[in-house]
Amino acid sequence: MTTTEWRIKGTEIVNCNCDFSCPCQFNALPTHGNCEAAVAVHIDKGHHGSVKLDGLTIAASVVWPGPIHMGGGVIQPIVDERASEEQRQALLRIMSGEDTDPGATFFQVFSATYEKVLPPIFRKIDFSADVESRKGRFKVPGVVESETTPIINPVTGAEHRVRVTLPQGFEYHEAEYASAKFNTDIPQKLAIDKGHAHLARIEMTGHGVVH
Repeated sequence: MTTTEWRIKGTEIVNCNCDFSCPCQFNALPTHGNCEAAVAVHIDKGHHGSVKLDGLTIAASVVWPGPIHMGGGVIQPIVDERASEEQRQALLRIMSGEDTDPGATFFQVFSATYEKVLPPIFRKIDFSADVESRKGRFKVPGVVESETTPIINPVTGAEHRVRVTLPQGFEYHEAEYASAKFNTDIPQKLAIDKGHAHLARIEMTGHGVVH
């Protein structure tokens, strides 16, 4: 089967309803038995074949009724409204795990767990992130709003810094862990306070994460 070579390099923010650290990162079951998540990726530099993706942002809100690997997920894909038709199709192929080796990226791995993929939304995605300070935000009006802040030590009130490295990870090589506050309206109404968050500079291709 012919596939198109692609590569993206940029910054991601991921939020979920689990306790800080997210058990998935350690091959454990989710804190509350299910997974509710929101993610955004700003692409500094990227391409899908000859289609340039520089400066565009993608996002998604996702719910799974149990652990991710058990399936049944529902995802709402969101693509930067500034993207041309060619860029939109390229980004949706990457997000849906197309043109990607099996198991190579979190896009491809998660795609096998969706029971329903809602029609993509093309809207403005406000995104900002400072990985080192563990601060970031993204917003798509009427769909998802997220704020990421440092984890705070409950005794001293000081910022608590945690950095995790996954040398064989399919999402990032290294990420800063943080606290998430986010809400979604699609695919279902959620309001999560003090959930897990991580911020990372990512680089990946259809063959996997660049470590």
